[in-house]
Amino acid sequence: MSQKILLDKINIPGIKTYEVYRQNGGYASVEKAIKTLTPDEVVEEVKTSGLRGRGGAGFPAGMKWSFIDKKSGKPRHLVCNADESEPGTFKDRYLMEFIPHLLIEGMITSSYALGANLSYIYIRGEYMWVYKILERAINEAKAAGFLGKNILGSGYDLELYVHCGAGAYICGEETALIESLEGKRGNPRIKPPFPAISGLWANPTVVNNVETIAAVPWIVNNSGAEYAKIGIGRSTGTKLISASGHIKNPGVYEIEMGLSVYEFMNSDEYLGGMSSDRPLKAFVPGGSSVPVLPAHLIYKTAAGEDRLMSYESLSDGGFATGSMLGSGGFIVYNDTACIVRNTWNFSRFYHHESCGQCSPCREGTGWMEKVLHRIENGHGREEDIDLLLSIQSKIEGNTICPLGDAAAWPVAAAIRHFREEFEYHIRFPEKIKNRDHFVAEPFNSLNVVKSKVIT
Repeated sequence: MSQKILLDKINIPGIKTYEVYRQNGGYASVEKAIKTLTPDEVVEEVKTSGLRGRGGAGFPAGMKWSFIDKKSGKPRHLVCNADESEPGTFKDRYLMEFIPHLLIEGMITSSYALGANLSYIYIRGEYMWVYKILERAINEAKAAGFLGKNILGSGYDLELYVHCGAGAYICGEETALIESLEGKRGNPRIKPPFPAISGLWANPTVVNNVETIAAVPWIVNNSGAEYAKIGIGRSTGTKLISASGHIKNPGVYEIEMGLSVYEFMNSDEYLGGMSSDRPLKAFVPGGSSVPVLPAHLIYKTAAGEDRLMSYESLSDGGFATGSMLGSGGFIVYNDTACIVRNTWNFSRFYHHESCGQCSPCREGTGWMEKVLHRIENGHGREEDIDLLLSIQSKIEGNTICPLGDAAAWPVAAAIRHFREEFEYHIRFPEKIKNRDHFVAEPFNSLNVVKSKVIT
């Protein structure tokens, strides 16, 4: 059994309440930090831990904290990004719903480290029942003296609020989130200046993901050095994985970084293997925005090494033969899945969620959706495949925020690894009119047809 840092107490009856959480060691990190550590010492512990942002970017959290402007004299803020909108990702919701005080404790300890006296949890509007859980937890923590004025008699003050977004994926981008929190339309800002210098209300601001902040109490209680011993290389600690698709045991799992993809996929402790006797076809390791990988690159890298659940191993080979850990949205496909339809579905999402501020993303996501819809519905043209590659290449790297990249990468990867399926859709439109065309006749079994396509 791997070590649990975030989920070790989640099944304790009543852990949602302050009383039970406190009885099981809750808020110890707040006491330790405020009574025995300076803010800078807390930051150093997080830096030592090697904790990386768990929202998708994987940037070192302690380093990000160290960038915050302490010289301007302006108020500082910590904002928790709980706008969990990445398709295939649901681990933050799980934490907030079942052990909300862990996030509240992390917010208090982290705010103290940053010198923030006013902090926010920005939660997606669709999580209204979770919003109510967090509000209750905040009220309980405040009644117990862990929020408000003069926390634990230390002279440190902190007010913490939960703010509901309006259901925009773009607000998962930190500057768009800040714009929304200020009451504006959720459009990303041009950087620099970065939020650490000029963020919420032009004040120094750090934005961190739910899972990132929830790891801070363990680090403060046990030391950054102990956290760094867990995992592998620069991928330290544990990671929450949202697992879905054609697997026996979908759900949220906490794994130690460095676990092999094979063990995660097939052991009874985790996903338990494929849900039926259908073979593994592909998987997306980090949510809809990362490149899909075909079966032969899932358990082994192109160099023949075991593929591990870590930032470095999953990206081994670059986008040619690798992918990204991202937000940990682990989606598994068997051979009945249609990659073209899946890619079109992702493209529909990104077209709908584009804020429209950048022309390449605003126009390009719509074009990709239309071309993919045409191919999936039997009206594709031979030139459409290269047209898709051309469109995605003009989006990638040409937008203010990463949404354009998130829309472009899955399309490029799908064509890179499954071009034959796209060709099949175009050359045999009558075969794919049935929505479940690969269920009765999986593509991998169409050897005669595939040979015609290849020639």
